[in-house]
Amino acid sequence: MQPLKPADLRPSRSLSLLALGVVLGCRLGSLAFAEDRAPSPDAVEGAALAAELRTSRPVNSFTNSATLRLRDAEGRRSSVPVTIRTLVPEGAADWHVVYEARAAKGTETLTITHHPDRAPSYGLARAAADAPAAAPRALVAGETSEPFAGSDFWVCDLGLEFLHWPEQRTVRRDKPEMRKGRPCRILDSIRPAAAGNGYVRVRSWIDLDHKQPLIAEAYDAAGKLVKEFNVGSVKKVDGVWQLKDMEITGERDGTVTKLEFDLTVAR
Repeated sequence: MQPLKPADLRPSRSLSLLALGVVLGCRLGSLAFAEDRAPSPDAVEGAALAAELRTSRPVNSFTNSATLRLRDAEGRRSSVPVTIRTLVPEGAADWHVVYEARAAKGTETLTITHHPDRAPSYGLARAAADAPAAAPRALVAGETSEPFAGSDFWVCDLGLEFLHWPEQRTVRRDKPEMRKGRPCRILDSIRPAAAGNGYVRVRSWIDLDHKQPLIAEAYDAAGKLVKEFNVGSVKKVDGVWQLKDMEITGERDGTVTKLEFDLTVAR
């Protein structure tokens, strides 16, 4: 809910855009029904757009610092410092993003591994304050809809997992829709309702110039809005577009989490 995202845009990979190549095919039962079963223009365009977002990959490894600023359902506020390491091994197909949150009660470390041919995999480790570092535990599909460091960001959000869902469709318009003063294409990402907990549809507004989600709305199986994501401003640092902040709102409880990035990148 990355988990939440171009090769020259480095949002500490909380919006890390996932590395994957995709092949869109249509399995036809017979020539008589080929026309009926052919993918719609919305599906073809949606699959291509999602694939373009997924195939963006950072060129180099780097480290960012950030702060999670949380407001709970009762209006109480807290903050958690986070170190985010993007690791791009030379010559390897996979690459990794490691989020380390250091709260008073302990440390939580999430490792997201992006693969060129499938959805990301996750390892999560939690250690109490002053305790030795714990070994990461691999998460299965149903466990990715859990909060990271007590925030509104789920594990799957930080991995931008919705871009790997089986159905990707654009919402066709005669011209791009303007959001936040930017021309956008609307993308609906859909998965079967039985595929784990959490939401089953994400509608995102994709900035056509920067190739990143600007706004995303997540819905549950009943069609109710669960979360809303908003990407804040971006800044060009050393020729690289970087996110300054992003915010996620939990619509059910009125909780809010803002992730603010320190744009000083440690190589």
